[in-house]
Amino acid sequence: MADRTMPPLVLFNSLSRQPEAFRPIDPADVRVYTCGPTVYADQHVGNMRAFLFADTLVRTLRARAAAEGWGRVRHVINITDVGHLTSDADAGDDKMERAAASQGRSIWDLAARYTADFRRDVARLGIAEPSIWAVATDHIAEMVDFAAAIAPAHCYTLPGGLYFDTGTVPDYGRLARAGTDGNGGGDGESRIDAVVGKRHPQDFAIWRISAPGEDRQMEWDSPWGRGAPGWHLECSVMSRQYLGSPFDIHTGGIDHREIHHPNEIAQNQARCGCADPGATFWLHNNFLVQRDGTDTGKMSKSSGAITTLQSLVDRGIHPLGYRLMCLQAHYRSELEFSWSGLVAALTRLRRLVQAVEGLRSRPGGESIADAGVYREQLDAAMAEDLNTPRALTALESMLADERVAPAARIAALADFDAVLGLNLGTLAREDLRIRPATATIDVPAIAGRLADRRKARGAKDFARSDAIRNDLHAAGIEVMDGDPLGWDWRLA
Repeated sequence: MADRTMPPLVLFNSLSRQPEAFRPIDPADVRVYTCGPTVYADQHVGNMRAFLFADTLVRTLRARAAAEGWGRVRHVINITDVGHLTSDADAGDDKMERAAASQGRSIWDLAARYTADFRRDVARLGIAEPSIWAVATDHIAEMVDFAAAIAPAHCYTLPGGLYFDTGTVPDYGRLARAGTDGNGGGDGESRIDAVVGKRHPQDFAIWRISAPGEDRQMEWDSPWGRGAPGWHLECSVMSRQYLGSPFDIHTGGIDHREIHHPNEIAQNQARCGCADPGATFWLHNNFLVQRDGTDTGKMSKSSGAITTLQSLVDRGIHPLGYRLMCLQAHYRSELEFSWSGLVAALTRLRRLVQAVEGLRSRPGGESIADAGVYREQLDAAMAEDLNTPRALTALESMLADERVAPAARIAALADFDAVLGLNLGTLAREDLRIRPATATIDVPAIAGRLADRRKARGAKDFARSDAIRNDLHAAGIEVMDGDPLGWDWRLA
């Protein structure tokens, strides 16, 4: 890849509300920060879309680094285990404290469990591990120091804690008002609940003081009283600590564009005493929307309309089927979740796997066309604000192009896998056959029963053939007679 010349990488910067050519601040050290999960419950597949998007971005940057001679690409994802209230602004209870109380368990145990579950889902989706997992409660001292540094010029105290005066920084909320790009968002100030004593409605808590008689499992001493940091503080502190300021790219869901990220920017400006927002580019993925006939809106834990990655696996759907489903839509487009759409994406993945297996079974051959044209199409697609749908089309065209020798197509596939993360170079059809949680038969037994059925059909014993088919169906297995993919069966 080192000899590839790539077109300029253009990314839609939410801060400027327009596409911009990306150039790293320091090509020897490209730096990306992603807002991570609040670990009070299982993450749903809507949450995971944000991390798939960030992974695609980082993979693209690393491919470009290899081609253009950049140095390392550092990626930080935070784990929020304190400070995130049930309102994204300044109202409600701490999500971690509330979940721990409702389950009657230690908040530390709760955080450990859901962090482990999240990292398991990251691995199952083929998301590359970040350079650093930054855990909020590991950085309380740094948060107190950061708050103390900005407090004299930018903060004031109320009975509830230390609040940031948004009137002390230039152009507060410019990012939130970037809703003119047609991807939702809008003025985040309208979502912020009133707190008595605030100088401005959009002012937010830097440090929340524990109320008298409040029983918190997580609280620390500070110059303003015993309590806990506000949610927005952690990302400013940890991005600065691990990536410096300014760094290259900050990513997150489009809902962060309204309140959380504008508040981060305000804190960053206060800390540096300048107009620097902290990151040069701010990128946001759109919502995964679940429509069930009665409700339309983003998938969210609060609505109860959630689907976890484990629930996909329990239905026999490989997690990479969901990854492909996300790649089929541009990250800034709203994506509708449906089981039929997911099954269609899984079928498309099966076709890709079958095409690659076909190439592996045909060694040798000469090329009368160059696979390099498809690498160029991949590079052009990803340079176009991570246009993954276009990249997938290039991938399918390459795999089907009989003018290019199988070995050359397999070699070019490595470049597609490096960016799209589908692992087609190693994925086998057997990997895609996941037993549903309700299935009562395992894969070797299925293979044996299908062999018996083929013998029965060969002997024209159709009664026995039908009986075997019915037995398999009762065990959750659909026999696929005449399947053009030649897969023989699938998990129903």
